[in-house]
Amino acid sequence: MPTTPTTPTRPLWQRLLLRRLKFLLVLVVLATILLGGSYLFAPQWLMRADAARQAMAAKMDKHSVQVGDTRWSYYEGGQGPTLLLLHGFDARKEMWLAMAKDLTPHFHVIIPDLPGWGESTRVDGASYNIDVQAQRLQDFVQTLGLQKIVLIGHSMGGAIAGVYAAEHPEHVSELALLDAFGLKFNENSFVRDVMAGHNPFDYDDRAGFERVAALVFAKPPSIPGRFADVLIRENQLNRPFIDKTLGELREPSQYLSLQNRLDQLQLPVLGLWCHDDKVIDISALDNLRTGLTHAPAISSSILAGCNHMPMMEKPEETARILTRFALSH
Repeated sequence: MPTTPTTPTRPLWQRLLLRRLKFLLVLVVLATILLGGSYLFAPQWLMRADAARQAMAAKMDKHSVQVGDTRWSYYEGGQGPTLLLLHGFDARKEMWLAMAKDLTPHFHVIIPDLPGWGESTRVDGASYNIDVQAQRLQDFVQTLGLQKIVLIGHSMGGAIAGVYAAEHPEHVSELALLDAFGLKFNENSFVRDVMAGHNPFDYDDRAGFERVAALVFAKPPSIPGRFADVLIRENQLNRPFIDKTLGELREPSQYLSLQNRLDQLQLPVLGLWCHDDKVIDISALDNLRTGLTHAPAISSSILAGCNHMPMMEKPEETARILTRFALSH
């Protein structure tokens, strides 16, 4: 009687391999759907995940501590001399992460969200000018039990760092100022807009976001559209605070807050500027050096190919300059 032909059976290893490939394919499809859905409907989740990835690469952990009426959110990691990094206006602690991975192998690094910004507390009606922030910084330093620190400030954070170093020299061994606010400099279109009552940092759409990015970056980073939408929404929600704080900084006591205290600084100071800064003109660096009449050591560095954000545009070079400065005194 005729026999029915049988289908050859694949070897066991082939069947196991096919099952594994199918399983991996299902995982890839699910991950694609999840990521695509997150990008479309919850892009802020992906942005937080990327910040966590950068913090992990820098070997930094996120902490928080209650200090008076403010809960400070901050990153901390590394061992060695303590560096405390302060961000600028309408910014947050994550801006330092690309550079921090080159600092934590040599230093104990602390990067807070300044009060009122990022994930740190904002108290309605309170002042967040340079002098008040310097007072809050003293409470933060004391709460963490920090002794001598290398204090590094960018833009508005530079003014806060300089004022703090002048008023609390017992806590600061060295001061590094990156494109710092609070100094005299040649008037530019940014200053004219601000003094006329406009806020160049306000934006309501992607075109406005791109305008602000072009103001502070020599080559604006490529930001996916839905991520830009998250930042636009945050800017709109924070608009009253942003405008109120910029209004405070228009006062002469604020935009000259660092210049008026330079002769009090009796510690090594570094001034680091991007040559083509459109926000704080590089002429501020000359006024910094001239005003430091009692500093035992004055260092200066000028970077090409960046605008107002050296820690993001030139992270490795900026980290090398800061490391050399911090270890040289």
